[in-house]
Amino acid sequence: MTNWNYGEVWELVADIQPDAIAVTQGERNVAWGEFDRGADGVAQFLLDLGVQQQDKVAVYLYNCPEYLQTLFAAVKIGLVPVNTNYRYGDDELAYLWDNADAVAVVFHGAFAERIERILDRVPQVKGWLWVDDGTGPCPDWATPYDEAAKAGPATGRTTAPWGRSGDDLFMLYTGGTTGMPKGVMWRQDDLFSLLIASGVRQYPVEGSLDDVRTILEANPTAGVTLMPACPLMHGTGGFTANTTLAEGGRVCLLESRKFDPVELLDTVEREHVNGLVIVGDPFSRPLLGALDAQPGHWDLSSLMMMISSGAMWSESIKQELLAHHAGMLLVDAFSSSEALGMGVSVSGAGAAAETAKFTLGPTVKVLTEEGREVVPGSEEIGVLALGGRNPLGYYKDEEKSDRTFKVIDGVRYSIPGDFAQVDTDGTIHLLGRGSVCINSGGEKIFPEEVEESLKTHDAVRDAVVVGIPHEIFGEQVVAVVELDPDVPAPTEAELIDHVKARLASYKAPRRVRFVGTIGRAPNGKVDYKRHRDESIAELGADAGAGAGAVT
Repeated sequence: MTNWNYGEVWELVADIQPDAIAVTQGERNVAWGEFDRGADGVAQFLLDLGVQQQDKVAVYLYNCPEYLQTLFAAVKIGLVPVNTNYRYGDDELAYLWDNADAVAVVFHGAFAERIERILDRVPQVKGWLWVDDGTGPCPDWATPYDEAAKAGPATGRTTAPWGRSGDDLFMLYTGGTTGMPKGVMWRQDDLFSLLIASGVRQYPVEGSLDDVRTILEANPTAGVTLMPACPLMHGTGGFTANTTLAEGGRVCLLESRKFDPVELLDTVEREHVNGLVIVGDPFSRPLLGALDAQPGHWDLSSLMMMISSGAMWSESIKQELLAHHAGMLLVDAFSSSEALGMGVSVSGAGAAAETAKFTLGPTVKVLTEEGREVVPGSEEIGVLALGGRNPLGYYKDEEKSDRTFKVIDGVRYSIPGDFAQVDTDGTIHLLGRGSVCINSGGEKIFPEEVEESLKTHDAVRDAVVVGIPHEIFGEQVVAVVELDPDVPAPTEAELIDHVKARLASYKAPRRVRFVGTIGRAPNGKVDYKRHRDESIAELGADAGAGAGAVT
């Protein structure tokens, strides 16, 4: 039985290559030795608060070196890092930190005013670490992060009396598409083993720290430079960054707090980035727009791989990206916070993979409602079930855990609710998450399938599909569409016909709402509930066909 712990692995990397760069952001380069010492200081600050084994530390930061260093500090001393979505409002923040039992919060100065409004609602938080971002002075109720980072032991490392192990948790709070955020509890050993299996260094999953030392010392410069263009607060960016650090690589972060494709391309060229992490079409479309506007402007020869997870990545976009740089691979990973490695789709020059079509992971099944495996090549729809290493469940939510993690024929599966069909060659065609599935006249309609069809129209920049109440059909399909201002705008009827030409007519939207922006979160996800509520308010329940509204 393995016993992987991120704190132990990262400390080993720091011992072997203290002068190598761990994290880059703009002109700032943090070497592994500095990265390690600063984490010791933060860890000591936490211990001085009187924390106990597996207490929770909330990380409320934009992408920055301190984000990753705080994770390091927490796992060094057997504490549990808790991601915090920086787009959350007062109620969501108070709920998350209370639900997580957070005893400390590390935050950017820009969030000080918001925190002050909810201080009395999170009395269990013992300590606050303020990261200076030039937005104002440190509040009197917080401690400057830099002071804590410099307060580590003069020699040796900060340690906790209870030690650390692979059983220590790494918690990822996910809001999904509906409901309040839920804390997914991963054992560090399980998370590390799953992610390192597809890593560049090829650590033996059943190996040990001695194996890691041998591999690192044999080729200390083999680590890659990875740039998570998406937020570290979500699994897509955070988990890939963690793996890169564990392999002795360098994490390169963008400076802007809003996605800027020109900044991204400039940074790829300047920092010789090898791997780029994005979130499907919400990132790749503007990226492609920048490349199209200035073809050949950037030297992308260092870029070996572009990785995406968390949102649909259209085949047409992949093909056009490969036309700009044929020397890279496009890896479309189908995973969720509760289920890593459900499927993967890899595209190369001249062979972009079909949208939403994935090769199943080795421990994945597609099951019908009766628990029977879906027959390949049939029209059956099933739900994806991932065996093997899985989370322990949702923090303090036994009912939700029992619904998602089920034992079938003696095997424990994670079943987050993703529906798919199985093709004759064994690949899956992903349909979408059951929690937002629309039932119209007894027919199941998966929004992501309709959204993808809409986005094949030249004028559609982004789209969301929701179901609103209908007296006869139960629900009817409504499309919320963001148009490209540089392309002639289609009518509502034209978009409906566009979908009907590609999908069964019952899946086509009956109404279309045109909006200025879909308003995706930094991780590419959309708030389906908000769009549903706005569609009901604007169109009214039981609305029939008519002219699309403009907001």
